[in-house]
Amino acid sequence: MKTIKDVANLAGVSVATVSRALNKSGYVSEKSRQKVEAAIKELDFYPNEVARSLYQKKSKLIGLLLPDISNPFFPLVAKGVEDKMSEMGYNLILGNVQENSSKEEEYIRAFTQNNVAGVLSAIEGGFRNLKNMPFVMLDRVTSNKEYSVYSDDYLGGSLAAQAIVERSPREVVVMVGPRSVSNSLVRLAGSIKVLEEHKITYHLFETESFQFESAEKASFHLLENFPKVNSIIASNDIHALAVMREAIRRGIKIPDELQVIGYDDNPYSKMMYPSLATIAQPAYQIGYKGAEILCARIEGRKVKEKNIQLPVTLEVRESLRKKDEDE
Repeated sequence: MKTIKDVANLAGVSVATVSRALNKSGYVSEKSRQKVEAAIKELDFYPNEVARSLYQKKSKLIGLLLPDISNPFFPLVAKGVEDKMSEMGYNLILGNVQENSSKEEEYIRAFTQNNVAGVLSAIEGGFRNLKNMPFVMLDRVTSNKEYSVYSDDYLGGSLAAQAIVERSPREVVVMVGPRSVSNSLVRLAGSIKVLEEHKITYHLFETESFQFESAEKASFHLLENFPKVNSIIASNDIHALAVMREAIRRGIKIPDELQVIGYDDNPYSKMMYPSLATIAQPAYQIGYKGAEILCARIEGRKVKEKNIQLPVTLEVRESLRKKDEDE
């Protein structure tokens, strides 16, 4: 591994001169700068960003905490973050917590040790160990006291229930996301309000998490416990797709005998046959706008909106029956 001393020896200048050239601090003659740049290129030298950030007291590293990178929603959030941070000259360190609090603490320590300039977190309460570090919450937000970007989950839950109400529901099951995740309860409240306003009988089915591992098991138990269900409001697209797969395996016709609506609009929802109706969340925009706010905080610029709530939309696809008036 090449060092700054190797660059100085090859360029025929002092280590201090190389340091000033790299950090753009202090005078370096044009001739010396050209020698340093040529040596860096020849040696394929990359400066130690952590040491450099400590020297400059200004880091170009950002931490991103995500609950589960295998959930297709969160890579889209990460892409939004990465695109904006790249525009602003920052690099990303990803922490995939996998719903594990000890992992979260490990990543926070790693962020601190790497002198990150700030953190974006989609972990419930993921700011509690950040102390004085600038941070922005993404998606899972419990308080408007913190800087945050999230979607309108109450509207999303309402839209999902309204779509079901309009399409001959007889026995409705609402899949409840993990109650430890605040936005799953907000979605549930939106759905229940619509169902009760229309006097639709419904059952609640609890799910342990939003992860792949629980979806297959949950879908089996749901159809075992509610064999006459004809409408399902799923907690996310992963569980909705798992329910559809289990229903098809049992010979249940979708949407004639069972209609299903998901939540998120992950890339796979269009690829399923029948395609999955869902509530589309702006995952990329959540990440991008969150990164915008964090950059402004790090660089001392004024933040116009501390809390940004983004709209959601209903995507009607083949897993929903036709509206009653269209029959």
